[in-house]
Amino acid sequence: MTTLTLTVNGQAVHRDVPPATLLVHFLREELRLTGTHQGCDTGQCGACTVHVDGRAVKSCSMLAAHAHGRSVTTIEGVCAADGALHPMQTAFNQCHGLQCGFCTPGMVMSAIDLVQHHPHGSEAQIREGLEGNFCRCTGYQNIVKAVQQGAAAMKATA
Repeated sequence: MTTLTLTVNGQAVHRDVPPATLLVHFLREELRLTGTHQGCDTGQCGACTVHVDGRAVKSCSMLAAHAHGRSVTTIEGVCAADGALHPMQTAFNQCHGLQCGFCTPGMVMSAIDLVQHHPHGSEAQIREGLEGNFCRCTGYQNIVKAVQQGAAAMKATA
């Protein structure tokens, strides 16, 4: 067993896990944070995207042990303390940037990371920035609109 100490959504976490445990399994099975979805298991669909030390990471391709001593934020951790949605979550809802919802948590996490590091992204840059996240329902047009609206709202609240 490997002993992990990390911060997840602002809370200290200490657990013993098998060394081969993937971060996505640790979050979903050990911590019951099921907003992080498990899709392809190869790091290609983006449904499992979380933030590790403020950067978007595909949790199906990272061992939980590699998160030791680090800060992890899941989709459950991006809303405000009072439960208010993150501006990007609100934008996805208002712009209809989701349909079935399976890709949405990972898409939102990637979009937040994209806007934090490239706040003035063009449509082309947004599309390129979300390349590693697949949606089989929306056709991406409303997702791009949602990221643009979310970016504007994030700037306004910064």
